[in-house]
Amino acid sequence: MATIATGFLAVWQWDRAHDAGGSFQNLGYALQWPLFGAFTIFLWIKLIRMDFAQQRGEDEPGSSSEAAAEENQPATAPEEAEQRRTRPLVPPPAPPVNADEDPELAEYNRYLAGLNESDSAR
Repeated sequence: MATIATGFLAVWQWDRAHDAGGSFQNLGYALQWPLFGAFTIFLWIKLIRMDFAQQRGEDEPGSSSEAAAEENQPATAPEEAEQRRTRPLVPPPAPPVNADEDPELAEYNRYLAGLNESDSAR
């Protein structure tokens, strides 16, 4: 359906480019719409191939070279992966702000804490 729609849009832009008010922009769109239609066909074929591969219990076609490359790599323990990570998964909490430093921010933080408590109580 999307391919048919892009075909109609390409014809419309082609006719528009040749009208008195048409421009090179319309001509560019007339050449772009068939590419969009071809892309929808490509994605449709790719999804069908993935579905068939999943039904057969196989990996996606073309991913076997990636799996073979991973098999040649030595397995790393989770502790080693944690040591290689350069930044934490969750940032550390911000230091608390007291009313002397910034009264508006402290009041807003108290408001948010109250909202969190009422939400947790539900």
